[in-house]
Amino acid sequence: MKQVDRRAFMTSTIGTALALAGPAGAWAQGPTRAGETRWHLLRNATSRIHYGGRTILLDPYLSDAGALPAFNNTPNPRRNPLVPLPMPARDVVAGIDAVLLTHTHVDHWDVPARELLPKGTPIFTQPADQARVREAGFTDVRSIDDTLTWEGLSVTRTGGQHGRGEVGTRMGTVSGYVLRHAGSPTLYIAGATIWCPDVEEALRRHRPDIVVVNAGEAQFLEGGPIIMGVADVVQVCRAAPAATVVAVHMEAVNHCVLSRAGLRAGLDAAAVRNRILIPGDGEQIALS
Repeated sequence: MKQVDRRAFMTSTIGTALALAGPAGAWAQGPTRAGETRWHLLRNATSRIHYGGRTILLDPYLSDAGALPAFNNTPNPRRNPLVPLPMPARDVVAGIDAVLLTHTHVDHWDVPARELLPKGTPIFTQPADQARVREAGFTDVRSIDDTLTWEGLSVTRTGGQHGRGEVGTRMGTVSGYVLRHAGSPTLYIAGATIWCPDVEEALRRHRPDIVVVNAGEAQFLEGGPIIMGVADVVQVCRAAPAATVVAVHMEAVNHCVLSRAGLRAGLDAAAVRNRILIPGDGEQIALS
């Protein structure tokens, strides 16, 4: 499979960059190099991140399609997840070195994930979720208050806002994370947040090379979006003009109203489309 260095990637078109994506399982169990960064989107926010020679599983949502009820008070009352995983759930968790949780809502941390992951797996969480993960029987749960160093990687927690007003309060605490490793691009995972001062500050402070955003514009019948939509992603692009943005968390849960096609159209209208990658479920992107 063809690889691309970071400078070439940053200047490539969206079509060329997505052409680097291989079949769903091609990299799933492959070895990684210390300077290699690869993003393997499985579904929703769930991804295998190959970074700094380690494989990190982000926000595992491993239930079978239709196994869970629809989120209540939403415009599309279909059972969740809306689509199947592109590979067996056991393969998703095989060979990972750690799990990174932005928060523990069911579409980011579900029962099959808790059952399939070995209990000794390092689990990195925000402080608000540490006790809950430990209660599930995991023995190596590490709360990230500010910055944690692990296996040569630096993981810094950032803030976020999971909606506005009363809805945002009810959704609870969420976090993002900035990953650093010598010789690797700086990677910012914004998490389940709208555009807000926390995200703006993270972009200003950390100056990431890659920004991953949840962009399905999830919402209920009242209260407004609880994750990013087109306008939020445009704000990210304008605040971080040198970064490549990867948009995930679309077309997998019933309260997400923004499709990949809708995001593409909105970004085209804002003239920022050529800097954004919108992978499909199972797609893998070489970032360095």
